[in-house]
Amino acid sequence: MFYTDGKLQYPVRVEKPDPVFARALQQAIGGVEGEIRVAMQYMFQAFGARGPVKYRDMLLNTATEELGHIEMLATAVALNLENAPLSLQEEISADAVGGGVLNGMDFRHLLSTGLAALPADANGVPFCASHVYASGNIAADMYANVTAEASGRVLAVRLYNMTNDPGMKDMLSFLIARDTMHQQQWLAAIEELGGAAALPIPDSFPQEQENRDFSYVYLGHRTDGTIPEGRWSSGPSMDGRSEFTGQVSKPLGDEPSLAPARPDSGAQTGQVSKSGMGGLLGQVEGAIERRL
Repeated sequence: MFYTDGKLQYPVRVEKPDPVFARALQQAIGGVEGEIRVAMQYMFQAFGARGPVKYRDMLLNTATEELGHIEMLATAVALNLENAPLSLQEEISADAVGGGVLNGMDFRHLLSTGLAALPADANGVPFCASHVYASGNIAADMYANVTAEASGRVLAVRLYNMTNDPGMKDMLSFLIARDTMHQQQWLAAIEELGGAAALPIPDSFPQEQENRDFSYVYLGHRTDGTIPEGRWSSGPSMDGRSEFTGQVSKPLGDEPSLAPARPDSGAQTGQVSKSGMGGLLGQVEGAIERRL
């Protein structure tokens, strides 16, 4: 169950409404770096979490906090829209650059929501859950969460630098601070799960069953044969089980050879060889007979 007391997690105030900034804030709501994404990511990671209950509880707590962040940002969008004077829009329109931005605004803020936020990004694209990662492996999910918070913090910093409104800067400074904490907590969970020693993920798969010849080799694919030297190409591996090496990649397989196109596949005649047609027709006929 989820509960709310109707209050914002942190104060949201706007001293000078700015409809253009309202559009920018939409990215923090429904963009790939936004709060809907992380709220859903942590929520579904929690729903599928197996093992120690503390990880599920931690994820659910943070997911619930992110729902509160969505509420804060939606309130900020509404406040930036509801009292924006027409004279401000005219002033921005008079400027070539600012007018280009204003004229590209998502007018659904006016036409569809009545001066309210949308579950969409800054271009009006509805939120898509394709960037919600919940693998069922706690360690893998924690690394994905660090990345999500890092990109979210980058976005919040950019928004902070876009506005001169004291209220918006105050709200964003809070969200930036929470991104800092969330990065730290996911890293702490990774450390508790074994850190680098728990790599590779999943550590439950026996490494002797993978092709160990390629487990710690950095492959270079430049035609001049050079390899970018770094921590990844020499020295001990991060899990301490081997040494990094670098080598120029060479083809180990032959050119692929595919069977001719099926005669009933809609391919051009030249793609269907006569030599292969009989065998393919036999396969098709055999499959039909088996189904019948």
